[in-house]
Amino acid sequence: MKYKVAKDAKPQIYLLLIATVITIALWFIPYAEYLVYPVRLFTTFIHESSHALIAFLTGGSVQSLTIASDGSGVVYSVPSGFFGAMLTSSAGYLGTTAFGVLLLLLIRRVFSAKKILMACAVFIGLITLFFGVLSPIFNIFSLQVGISSIAFTVISGVLLTAGLFALGKYASPKVANFAVAFLAVQCLLNAFLDLKTLFFINAPFFGSDMQTDAANMAAATGFPGIVWVFIWIGISILMISIGLRVYAVSQNSKQQDLPFED
Repeated sequence: MKYKVAKDAKPQIYLLLIATVITIALWFIPYAEYLVYPVRLFTTFIHESSHALIAFLTGGSVQSLTIASDGSGVVYSVPSGFFGAMLTSSAGYLGTTAFGVLLLLLIRRVFSAKKILMACAVFIGLITLFFGVLSPIFNIFSLQVGISSIAFTVISGVLLTAGLFALGKYASPKVANFAVAFLAVQCLLNAFLDLKTLFFINAPFFGSDMQTDAANMAAATGFPGIVWVFIWIGISILMISIGLRVYAVSQNSKQQDLPFED
């Protein structure tokens, strides 16, 4: 079956390319990390919430989810069984990639960008409430993180929730469309950058003893962490390839309405 780039997808592809170019350009601008600091916290929330949600959904327990001021994060959880541990450890990088692909597909096929931003606000708010506030309260006597870490997580979650909601409510359609495309690109590129960092951490003779998601997988399965890094990279590439195909091409039969017309 032949595929081609859909005519109605071209404005979206241009927007996605612009978001990608801006993202890459910011890597080479001094102090630009401060400009995208909230977005970095957003992607960290997505990464850590993926760990927490999978641990919870597979029958495990989540003690806490915290975000640090340097953009890193950690989830303390007790997975349920061998497969629960595998899925929980794999969820961070794959979950961030999947979330980025989901944003692309939602804006391409289903919802308006303003509704997507509001849905993201609700998601971050619920994650902050359940795993950033309630989980630490219920596990107060066995917490492995400090009060300052919990406070920063809650403040960050509240501000991100408010910012996303404000964008969804007050931004123009064009600004909202770009915001969603930019968040999607950030999730996808940050997932790959983090996997690159994880690759070097788990490479032989280069910090393979550090505590990472790949190290957790190595401890659970007996396979070296570097093997899991390659597996996660392969799965991420597959997800992005499928997502971009659905996002950008159409069969020769019918076209979708253009959500950028407004």
